[in-house]
Order: sequence, then structure tokens, then C-alpha cells
Amino acid sequence: MLYGGIFDVASQVEQLKALDKKLHAEDLWNNPAAAQALLREKSGIENQLTPFYAIEKKFEDVHVLLELSAEEDGESLLEDSEAEIQKLQSELDDMELQSTLSMDEDKCNAIMTINPGAGGTESQDWAQILMRMYMRWAERSGYKVEIAELLPGEEAGIKSATLTISGKYAYGYLKGEAGVHRLVRISPFDANKRRHTSFAAILVYPEISEDIDIEIRDDELRIDTYRASGAGGQHVNKTDSAVRLTHLSTGIVVSCQNERSQHKNKAMALKILKSRLYTMKQKEQEEKMEEFIGEKKDIAWGSQIRSYTLQPYQLIKDHRTGYETGNVNAALDGRIDDFIKEYLLMRKQKVKTRN
Repeated sequence: MLYGGIFDVASQVEQLKALDKKLHAEDLWNNPAAAQALLREKSGIENQLTPFYAIEKKFEDVHVLLELSAEEDGESLLEDSEAEIQKLQSELDDMELQSTLSMDEDKCNAIMTINPGAGGTESQDWAQILMRMYMRWAERSGYKVEIAELLPGEEAGIKSATLTISGKYAYGYLKGEAGVHRLVRISPFDANKRRHTSFAAILVYPEISEDIDIEIRDDELRIDTYRASGAGGQHVNKTDSAVRLTHLSTGIVVSCQNERSQHKNKAMALKILKSRLYTMKQKEQEEKMEEFIGEKKDIAWGSQIRSYTLQPYQLIKDHRTGYETGNVNAALDGRIDDFIKEYLLMRKQKVKTRN
């Protein structure tokens, strides 16, 4: 079967055969719950296989076009074949990347927090550049982006920001962006035009579904309301609509000021808090802290996952995968798909080697 080695389609077909045998058992419906579970499992595998069968059919169509172009010496048919092959390759690349997203959480929406490191305005400006980069990436990828919380810097940049990025596999694609990002450039805030190094930290959480029960007791929660700062319209800035939740037992603090309604801001803050508590709960069952949000490191030298150098040369390098590009402007404008792809493929290879 086409690309069976990469996507392990053959093993899924074998699973379907085994499920079919179980579903044809005479005593199947003696246990309705178990029967329904088998049907759901079969449906899930069939949904996974559907795009592979579609690719296989397209491959066969391209093969027919190539044969016709050879028989008829048709240049137009050959051009059509080349165009279809390029489309096919692009679809295969997308499928290979999506095959790395096997965890249930990978399909979830993403909640991203951005915090500058030490350095005042320099790092705050860098944090805002990163926020724009991820918002541009999300928009290009067809995701919906909302700013749940934004605390502007005094002179420039941001002191913190929380984004919700909604769409299938948003968390799966973005989870590898968690970590410290370093920027080297000639500072626009330095009158002497000296080179500065700035740091900012990215955390990424899956937005958990409503049916996952995360208990938050009233006595563990402190709720503060305050007047929102920054842009947002007269109503936002003149009423205490912003909400800050403090989870007393863990020390987690989340804020939301995007909505005019205090009730809506509280609902969004609770959603973010539940996602963070869920992530914390999952981490307790994992040996490595980076399983969901990356390793917890100081926002400083030696802890960065990626470096963005603008001076004295232009280069962005991911220190985990070794992937790099000199097209700095494109990356900062949100074209970071290659970095995401390289990380996910590296992660998949590590899991395969470990198993």
C-alpha cells in the first residue's frame, strides 16, 4: 500500500480485520457497551484510513496520465502530470506531519502565554514581536486567534499576553514552540546603537474539552476584578470588567480582559485555569516535565530552544533540531511551518527509537 511504511497503514488495515471478526461474533450484543466501543474504534480507524485511500486513488490517476503522455507524446499531459505530482507530494507531506500528532490533546485548541525575560523594554518588545509572529502563523493556517489577556509595557512591547488559538490540531502543531526564545539585534531603544540580547518565554497548553472534569473548589479560588488597561474601547477601560483568578493551592494566576462582560472574562479565565490544572495533572504522570509545555527553565542564557539573530548576520536556528534559515523576515512574519515540522518529525523519531 502507498507509503504504508511511513504511516503504518498496513497495521491499521489488520486492526480493521480483527475488529470485523469481533463485530461478527454471535454474542456481540450481549454486552451493548462493549459493542458500541468496538464500533467507535472501527469508525475511528476508518476515518484515519480515508485520506490514505484518497491519496492512493490520486496516485493511480497520475500514473495513468504519465502513461498517456508517453504513448501520445503529449506535452500538455506531461505538464498536467507534473502539477498533479506536486499536489500529491504536498498532501503527503501534510499527512506525514499530521501522523506525528497521535496524542488525544494534539487535536485540541491551544492556549499560549508569552512572557518577556529580564531586560525591561528590550525583552518586552521582543515578546510583542513573538506574539505577532504566532498570530500571523495562526491566521495563515486558518486558525481563529483571540487575545484573552494583554498587559502592555510602559514604553513599548508587552509584559504578558495570553492567546487562544482555535482549530483542529492547533495544540499539536504549537506544543513544540514552548520554551525560551532568544533575540540578538541592534536595539532600537539604544541611542548608541549597541547590540542587545533579549529573551522571552512561550508556554502552550491544550484547551481541554467541557466533558473533562477538573475540580476547582470555591475555597481554592480568589477572584479579583479590575479595570482593563490598553486598547479595548471606552466601556472596557471604564468598568471593572477584567478578571484575575488565583488558584491558591497551586499558585497559578490567570487573567482575562478581552471581553466587555465581567461574566465572559471570568468564564474564559476559568477555561484557561482548567487547562493549566489539567496539564499539571498530566505532568505528574509523566517522567519528563516537557511532555506538554516544554522544560521549565530560566528565561536567560543557555536555556533557549531557538535563537533569532538579526545582527551582525541574519539567521534563525532551532537548537533542538538544528534546522536554520536566513530568511528572518519571513519567519518573524509567521512563516514558521518548517520549524514546526522539523520538531514534530524529530519528536516522532525519538519516540520510535525509544519504543
